[in-house]
Amino acid sequence: MEKMINKRKFGIIGEKMAQKYLKDNKYEIIENNYYTRNGEIDIIASKNNYIIFVEVKTRTNEKYGRASEAVNKIKKIHMKKSAAIFLKENNFSRFTIRFDVIEVYMINGKCKINHIKQIIWKITYKLALKIAKY
Repeated sequence: MEKMINKRKFGIIGEKMAQKYLKDNKYEIIENNYYTRNGEIDIIASKNNYIIFVEVKTRTNEKYGRASEAVNKIKKIHMKKSAAIFLKENNFSRFTIRFDVIEVYMINGKCKINHIKQIIWKITYKLALKIAKY
């Protein structure tokens, strides 16, 4: 149980680092830890007429692969469905939709961030509403 608590705290630290990175790069944070019946979106942000749904993955090394590799097909489906619900609830029809992953590596007290843009193809607001019906 102790290990799971520490893992969650470690993830929260990574999410805070990702938020700082986004703010430093002129993104506006709209929401953190958005929960739906389909799962959670770590960060929802906007920049340059994009609404960006961000999954944050925090690691201490690449021993078991890159952090972004943990965002598998099922996670992407859950992200799309959760994003569709958010869009429907908040009417962000004028934005282009994008899905990103931010890898946060904390090694020897240093933080390295890798921002991978558009891990899932762009979807329109209209398509998002169709997805939200499922």
